[in-house]
This record gives sequence, C-alpha cells and structure tokens, in this order.
Amino acid sequence: QVQLVESGGGLVQPGGSLRLSCTASGTILRINDMGWYRQAPGNQRELVAVITSGGGTNYADSVKGRFTISRDNAKNTVYLRMNSLKLEDTAVYYCNAYIIASASGGYWGRGTQVTVSS
Repeated sequence: QVQLVESGGGLVQPGGSLRLSCTASGTILRINDMGWYRQAPGNQRELVAVITSGGGTNYADSVKGRFTISRDNAKNTVYLRMNSLKLEDTAVYYCNAYIIASASGGYWGRGTQVTVSS
C-alpha cells in the first residue's frame, strides 16, 4: 500500500526557516509530479509548489523567492525549504504525488502543521 508521510513542521518566528520532507513508501514503479499544498483555517487548500520527475518547478506567487522545492528520486522524497517565513504562511502543509503503482493515482499525506508566530 502506497503512503506519503510528511515531517519537519513546527513553530517558527517570522523571518525564520523550516524544511519539510515527504517520503513515499510501498511498491512504487515511478513517481511523476510531486508537490506541496497548504490549507489555513477557513481557507481552501492551495498549491504551494510542484516539481516534475525531471526537476521542473512551479511556485505560487506568494512563495516565489522564499520557498524552494526539490526531490530525491532515489529516496522517493520531496522537500520544501521555506525561508523568510511570514505569519500568513501558517497552515497545514500537505504532500501530494502522482504515483505509478498497482493502484496508480494521486496520493496525499496526512499533513504537517507549520505555525509562524512571534
């Protein structure tokens, strides 16, 4: 059974940094796009960043220049480096990946809380 597990969230002051990780496990043939989404209370889930299997990236305008997405295909892991964090970055961050496996499709992690507060 394929699973995505996030880690690295926590409490940080404005201007600080965090790095999130998300690892896919199970019998996986290939992983296509991997991405990070976030959902703040009362808001819809929104795309933060996405990376293709070839390393192409796309970011939400609100995080461009501050966040960096990367992946390690050998480890089935995607990372999100978040710098210059702002109060409005507070949200639950979810990992998403399109995985080719016995049951291919889009998979979600359970989320990790990021709180930016002074």
